[in-house]
Amino acid sequence: MRIAAVDLFQVDLPVKGGVYRLSGGREYTSYDATIVRITTDCGMQGWGESTPFGATYVAAHAGGTRAALDLLAPALIGMDPRHHDRIWDAMRATLRGHRDARTALDVACWDIAAQAAGLPLCDMLGGRIPGPLPVISSIGGDTPEAMRAKVAAHRSEGFKGHSIKIGAQEVEGGPALDAERIRACLADRQPGEWYLADANNGLSPEHALRMQALLPDGPDFVLEAPCATWRETQSLRARCSVPLLLDELIQTEADLIQAIVNDSCDGVGLKVSKQGGITPMIRQRTIAASAGMVMSIQDTVGSEISCATILHIAQSTPRHLLRCALDTRAMIDITVAHLDAPVVNGGVEAPTLPGLGITPDLSVLGSPIESYGARP
Repeated sequence: MRIAAVDLFQVDLPVKGGVYRLSGGREYTSYDATIVRITTDCGMQGWGESTPFGATYVAAHAGGTRAALDLLAPALIGMDPRHHDRIWDAMRATLRGHRDARTALDVACWDIAAQAAGLPLCDMLGGRIPGPLPVISSIGGDTPEAMRAKVAAHRSEGFKGHSIKIGAQEVEGGPALDAERIRACLADRQPGEWYLADANNGLSPEHALRMQALLPDGPDFVLEAPCATWRETQSLRARCSVPLLLDELIQTEADLIQAIVNDSCDGVGLKVSKQGGITPMIRQRTIAASAGMVMSIQDTVGSEISCATILHIAQSTPRHLLRCALDTRAMIDITVAHLDAPVVNGGVEAPTLPGLGITPDLSVLGSPIESYGARP
């Protein structure tokens, strides 16, 4: 089996609710998704996606993703999509960095490999762990009352985890507003719920410590990605009274090993397009598990294709270390593919069909914006 053709599609994913706010005044109204279809010489097709969280999240943006794919996709023509490490080696030899672009190709290759084996993808990643996965919401920064209402709305839909965005600028209310956001979102806490206060690297240690001092004793939440640098994070770590989970600072295996060696955090947020696809995700998952770190399995954002990828990885992640999986479908206001994975009583399970188990809607995707190789 060989890769014969690679097609690129572009689709805008409107933000559900109109606008999504992160720390530092960052706002998004739509996400620019790049969808990849790989076709083999025997006619089998695999799908992958990379949707950067705007151009101000990590060092990735949609235009750069597609420019990188213009170099990476031709390099894979003629390769066996089931040889995941060799695919990764070829991409690394072709272009440094750009893990966001590698993601779409890597996921599509895994989709093909699992289909060829007649197995759902999670069974190729260590095996399905039975039972529903707890899903986590993503609550953009807003007034405390509005964020509390959004948590309640997601709770009514069965979500067990809630990622609440903090990082208010001083002119907006600074640490006092962030502390009030946390208090409001935890006010109606139910048994079994798990909360992240996610700053997306937007806090200084001073901001985080002021916020911590304004909170009542013993609030049960995890502070995620507080600071933009390792030095700031390590400084805060020594004085922080709540568990820390790192996200944006950990992109490579070396980053994760550094965090473990320096005892920089208690857990890690693994995101498919941030880590570079399934191949590095499962490497990093093993490293994190060996260090006893808890994990959330997510992506920056994305369609049903991204969601299916998340669910398969999470479904095969040791359950005692898995905190939540992100349902990216709850973040957008469009349907790009059929994915039979409903949220029921607070949980969701990866599809049982071979591969990712998705059926893209070509009427939504439209025609490819670029193609490489030749169809069989």
